[in-house]
Formats: sequence, structure tokens, C-alpha cells
Amino acid sequence: MHPRKPRIGIIGSGAIGGFYGLMLARAGFDVHFLLRSEYEVVRDQGLMLESAVHGALQMQVQAYANVVDMPKCDWLLVGAKATSNDQLAPLIVQAAAPDARVVLLQNGLGVEEQLRPALRDDMHLLGGLCFICVNRQAPGVIRHQALGAVNLGYHSGPASEGGTALVKEGAGLFQAAGIDSQAMDNLSQARWQKLVWNVPYNGLSVLLGASTTPLMADPHSRALIQALMDEVVQGAAACGHVLPEGYAEHLFQVTERMPDYWPSMYHDHAQQRPLELQAIYGEPLARARAAGCSLPRMEMLYQALSFISRDTRPI
Repeated sequence: MHPRKPRIGIIGSGAIGGFYGLMLARAGFDVHFLLRSEYEVVRDQGLMLESAVHGALQMQVQAYANVVDMPKCDWLLVGAKATSNDQLAPLIVQAAAPDARVVLLQNGLGVEEQLRPALRDDMHLLGGLCFICVNRQAPGVIRHQALGAVNLGYHSGPASEGGTALVKEGAGLFQAAGIDSQAMDNLSQARWQKLVWNVPYNGLSVLLGASTTPLMADPHSRALIQALMDEVVQGAAACGHVLPEGYAEHLFQVTERMPDYWPSMYHDHAQQRPLELQAIYGEPLARARAAGCSLPRMEMLYQALSFISRDTRPI
């Protein structure tokens, strides 16, 4: 039996992992943060959140530079980008208690399939879809502009009945921390739904050097965004996932009401980090192509981003 408030580990304590980890720690959960380059800053100063929704928060947290120093965790939230999953896998396994639940708070398709073979058979793998405007301002400093929901779905593991109870348990942790969280019956469809936003705004922010407000203000980029959204919906349908009627238009309108936001791929490009091109573009395009569906605008965006990022190296 897990204790009443389970031990939670954060693997990748940047914008996403730092935000959700801090919110859980503020709510009284036993949260442990694994860090790399920011460890000394966080150890000395704690983590700081500047949130337009929750206000300012600064906390001393349980921080670790090495996974061997972390206690074994019942839940592991993976906030690092999918581009580093190969390197993360041994850390996740080492930090996992028996019967651990691993939640991938990552974008794109195929991320669970990429990680699953590296996990133990007793470990549960869940997908987490984050709907949030957040970025890392400086070492140990996170800026949260809007939104914040995280929805969970079960991917694989030893759970019975499709992992429904575990997904509800995970959503309950976030809800207890004041975060909107829902259980999802179909993780694959939910990941396609998230792509409806990620495909246009992430890629165009890099290609055009523009944040959401100017992208929405220009008639040409607005039309391109809507065309890309429509293609993602078509790709999802070809792969057997019919998205809710009007879903793309709903996301378009939500973005019009959002504060100006630079998507995460722009920050990765600006800081010369690898881009999540395979998960957000390559894998969906391959699946649509295998289903006999051509997505020409998305294909062109993928090709352009691949050219731009060809000299990108991890920093």
C-alpha cells in the first residue's frame, strides 16, 4: 500500500516539471526534484514561480543532482523533452519504487512507445497532456502566464481494467494541488488533440520568429494556422481518431484570448537545444502516411524545421 500522500519524483525540473512539482509541494505532497545544471542554484535558493494565476511562490525543495541520492518514488513525473528519453530511461528506472507510476508530461506521438521497453514490467506508464503557458525565465525561476490543466491517460503496465483507477488516482493528486486534471479514456486520441495546437504554433514560432499574438494578428499566418489545424484533424481521422466537432476552432479561439506566448519549441531553438520534431511532426506524419493520408502543409513545415535545426546541438 502506498502512504496517504505518496512520494513524488520530478524527472526534468524545468518549466513543466518545476511548475507541477512546486504546486504539488505547496499542497503538502512529498516531492523530490532531480536537476542537472540548475542543481546548485535550486539547492541554495529554492524554486521560484511567478504565476499570473497562482501568484508568486518561492520554496526550498528537496533537490538532487544525482538519482542515486533520491528516495524511491511512487509517482514519477517526467517533465524533460522527449528528445532526451534515451538518457532519461535509466534514471526513471533507478528512481522508481516497486509498482511505480510514470507520467510522461511530453508532447507528440510515440513517446510512450519509445520509453516502454526500457521500463520494468512492474512499472505503470501513463501519458500526461499539459495545457499551460509556462516557461523557464532563469535558473530556478519559472514564469506561468495562463492555463495549467493536465489530463492523464493509461498507456501500459500491470494494471487491471485499463488502469482506470490509477489514472483517477493521478488526476486526484493534481486536483488536490489546485490543478485542473481529468482522466482520459483514449490516450492516443488525446495526443492527436494536443497536436492540433502544437503543430502550427510551435513550428511557426520557430520558422517565422513570431509569438502567438502576431501570428494571430496577420491574416496570412492565421489562415496557415487554421489550415495546419485542419490537416492534423484529417490525420487523426485517418488513424481512427475522430476528434470532437469544432475542436480546432475551439483551440483557435482559446489562443486568441491567451496572453502573448512564445511556445516551447521557440525557446529550444533560441537556446540551441534539440527540437521535438520527431514526436510532434515525424511520427504523426508517418502514421497518417501509413493510413493513406497526405498532409502537405505539415510535411512542408517539418521539412523546413528539419533544415533550420540541422546544426542544433545540445548545450
